[in-house]
Amino acid sequence: MLNPPLRLLGTAALAGWIAGCATVGPSFRRPAAPATRAYTRTALPRATAAAPGALGGAQAFVTVPRVERDWWRAFGSAKLDALVERALRDSPTLAAAVATLREARQLYAAQAGSTLYPRVDAKLGATREEINGASIGQPRIPQSTFTLYNAAIGVSYDFDAFGGNRRALEALAAQADYRACLLAGARLTLAGNVATTAFLEAQLAAQIDATRAILAAERRQLDITRRGERLGTASRADVLALQTEVDQTRAGLPPLRNRLEQAAHLLAVLAGHPPGAGDVPRFTMSDFKLPVRLPLVVPSEVVRERPDVQAATALLHAATAQYGVAVSNLYPHVSLSASLGTAALTTGALFGPGSAIWSLAGGLAQPLFNAGLKAGANAAQASMQAVGANYRQTVLQALRDVADALRQVDNDARVLRREAAAYASARQTRALVRRQTALGAASYLQWLDADRQLQQIRLSLIAARAAKLADSAALYQAMGGGVLPGGPDAAAAPAAASRTR
Repeated sequence: MLNPPLRLLGTAALAGWIAGCATVGPSFRRPAAPATRAYTRTALPRATAAAPGALGGAQAFVTVPRVERDWWRAFGSAKLDALVERALRDSPTLAAAVATLREARQLYAAQAGSTLYPRVDAKLGATREEINGASIGQPRIPQSTFTLYNAAIGVSYDFDAFGGNRRALEALAAQADYRACLLAGARLTLAGNVATTAFLEAQLAAQIDATRAILAAERRQLDITRRGERLGTASRADVLALQTEVDQTRAGLPPLRNRLEQAAHLLAVLAGHPPGAGDVPRFTMSDFKLPVRLPLVVPSEVVRERPDVQAATALLHAATAQYGVAVSNLYPHVSLSASLGTAALTTGALFGPGSAIWSLAGGLAQPLFNAGLKAGANAAQASMQAVGANYRQTVLQALRDVADALRQVDNDARVLRREAAAYASARQTRALVRRQTALGAASYLQWLDADRQLQQIRLSLIAARAAKLADSAALYQAMGGGVLPGGPDAAAAPAAASRTR
């Protein structure tokens, strides 16, 4: 049979647990998903405009429940796939986000251990004392010196009668969920940055080649004009005009090279390596293909997929729980402690008959007047309302991102188609002038001019194709990118959202 103090402690703990089932403050409810079914005012086409040849056919919009996690594989580049995976593995930014998430989980575990369970301490001590009878009004008692040995186990517990501790624990769990969402967002951003930087590097490399071709044509044209000046068939003004064009074209190469090297440096750093790392691949336009199918996730699912929206949800959950903590401070606080042990003058009798000692203490504190408590609850409520407004703004911005990405994919496809048509026409023009030059119906200068115009249009075509690649990547990111918490880095999250109602 249990000792009286343990029976009392067990009964009080059971009563406290039953009372704790009534938690004050509002319970968090996940906000309803947006009711809208469309992102844009006018309906999207079933597929984008198609460009001829290998420049990119039509891209069909396909409704899917969620975006694939490794969405970058849709661009058909093994080099890009390997670089993204390396970045996700070696990035210091992600390492910091993982450590921050681990910290949040450990804070949750520490708080859970100290609030969900009683505290049990073992005590062992010895006290050397001297008693003088005169000091207590008993002069007949002789002075004596002795050693008192004691050993005890103490138990203390705060009854969470109104759920304040549980609300605080719930807030910490929501903060851990928030960190997991930030990690997912960092993964999505990193993958997107690697992809778009690779596209930019390929674009700049192609534009440098086109600019060099333009410069070579202009130099040949300048040499012919200089010979014409010596023969009297061209003027000095013609030479100077062509020299100006050559100098301007040559001046355009260093900025392109600078941007190309910056893109290469950025790719290395994104992958977690120094800018001078030699194992980071170089990309060309031929390394990529446009995805044939583009994902279209309905708005209600995008809200569940996007890490930034999920992070805003976790913050709203934490703010709601903190409001519950502030409300619980207005209610009584109940605590109980008990100890059971033994005391004796000799170590041999320490656990013998008649040496048992025990104590039981309980306390209840009810705020009677504290004007700050009500103000604190009002402040927590206002904070919850502000976080709720920020959540709604985050949802609206997410829907706008998707709408912008969809329209950009559609409109830039039309641009690419027109640039491809202009390039095809310029190629035909150059071929025609070349045949005329062979027949003597056109001069070599005319052919050089047609070739230069072709390379200039090629510059615009390269930019249009790179923009189309970046648009597709932006759409994958806007749809959520498939990197929600739930991977190996987030498997052990407290998942406060799972406890919502």
